[in-house]
Amino acid sequence: MTQAFQHLTVLLNEAVEALVQSPSGTYVDGTFGRGGHSRAILNQLDAEGRLIGVDKDPLALAEARNLEQQDSRFKIFQGSFAEMQSYAESEQVVGQLDGILLDLGVSSPQIDDPERGFSFMNDGPLDMRMNPDAGESAADFVNYASENEIIRVLKDYGEERFARRMARAILAERQIEPITRTGRLAQIIKEANPAWEKGKNPATRAFQGIRIHVNRELADLELCLEQSLDLLKVGGRLVVISFHSLEDRIVKRFMRDMVKGDTHLPPHIPFTQDQLNIRLKHVGKAIKPSAEEVRINARSRSAVMRIAEKVA
Repeated sequence: MTQAFQHLTVLLNEAVEALVQSPSGTYVDGTFGRGGHSRAILNQLDAEGRLIGVDKDPLALAEARNLEQQDSRFKIFQGSFAEMQSYAESEQVVGQLDGILLDLGVSSPQIDDPERGFSFMNDGPLDMRMNPDAGESAADFVNYASENEIIRVLKDYGEERFARRMARAILAERQIEPITRTGRLAQIIKEANPAWEKGKNPATRAFQGIRIHVNRELADLELCLEQSLDLLKVGGRLVVISFHSLEDRIVKRFMRDMVKGDTHLPPHIPFTQDQLNIRLKHVGKAIKPSAEEVRINARSRSAVMRIAEKVA
């Protein structure tokens, strides 16, 4: 990376205020990014407080290692928040966490650096991996996946209604020459898109779908949410910031189900509240960025933050 790319942390004050209820508690920032939330959390903790950070990105890890050296209350793990259970076990804090924060957005340095291969606006190597040293790249996917698999990814993860046309165009073009650059893939998708949405790049949805697939974003989110119930202590909070409807749908459904408890119970038999296995309660309503934050940081406009607290 040849230059510094700035990242503005979304819903910074709102997330930290919702998360930190005990200054001496133990917390997890499951998406360290460039450390905006983590630093703000540490500012709210006393000498007994602890913060565990998690991130896949080697550049984020470099930033986190610096913070780890500066503040003994902080420890970083490289990996996915889907592995949070193992990190908590290694730190002996299972069932003792006062809060878990997940900021599910792609960081601005990842988007803005063409070498990371996330952007359809600036040409670069077609990669899209949060950790460029592990797993299948976007180039691997578009050059070797079957037509049906590409259709599924663009449709299910990108919510792209022209997924079939785009998949056929990708297959045709890769027969001519392997697709290895973001600029070429964006052009292929643009030409296959017959109905451009006003104000939106025609490659937006397809690139989102491929990025989600390559990084297992939705599968990892579901795993992390399931683990959170055993990791949090009673009164601990789960705070999640989502940036598109697929993520938010998963978070909203998970919290709703844990708030309702068991619903598939025999009819006409009375049950006590304890028997319903209610695990969470909602804390307030969904929070969105203020008009001022959106003015300063346009990428925050789609953010939605949901908060739940463990009750059992």
